[in-house]
Amino acid sequence: MVVFRVRARCATRPDNSVRAFPGRFGPYHPPMSVDPAALSIVHYPADILRVRCRPVEQVNDEVRAVARRMIELMAEAEGVGLAAPQVGLPWRLFVCHVPEDAERSAVASPATATARPQVYINPVLRDPAAPLESLTEGCLSLPDISGDVLRPRTITIDALDIEGEPFSATGAGFLARCWQHEVDHLDGVLILDRMSHLSRLRSRSAVRSLERAAGQR
Repeated sequence: MVVFRVRARCATRPDNSVRAFPGRFGPYHPPMSVDPAALSIVHYPADILRVRCRPVEQVNDEVRAVARRMIELMAEAEGVGLAAPQVGLPWRLFVCHVPEDAERSAVASPATATARPQVYINPVLRDPAAPLESLTEGCLSLPDISGDVLRPRTITIDALDIEGEPFSATGAGFLARCWQHEVDHLDGVLILDRMSHLSRLRSRSAVRSLERAAGQR
């Protein structure tokens, strides 16, 4: 991702789709109810990061409270996107805020920024448009790891907002990249799976450090 901190094993197929390998810690058992205040950002190699998330069946007060807490966590971590599995929940939900600056605009067509933090529930991406761009991405669940990732520059998203209302939007540049990065999370796909071979080699030591910290090595 274009570095997904404001400072953003699968295999990549020829069509740029990704086949995700399962997590290594066994099956993930989601909590029966959620305390938003207890949520925190989880790090690789947590199993939840390899789960294909399920759709949110109803946009209720619990879902809204989780989304607001995710926006808080994203801001605290100086990120521009955060997906539900990154806080331990197997929900198809993410939040995103790509601030406007001299090069990015929320009112451009297509938009390249957001005017405020946005919530995307049950998102579906469509109509990716050329050209493909390779930019450096990072991830809040992979601290100190970044790599070059190839993605379409422009894409359209269909989703529900925090009130459960459907909407569609087309984004370009960093915003489009953020959407694609977060939807990858909802399918259990990480930047480790999409980054260039050279980036993987450069990240190998940091990945192993995270695995050792989790007791894997």
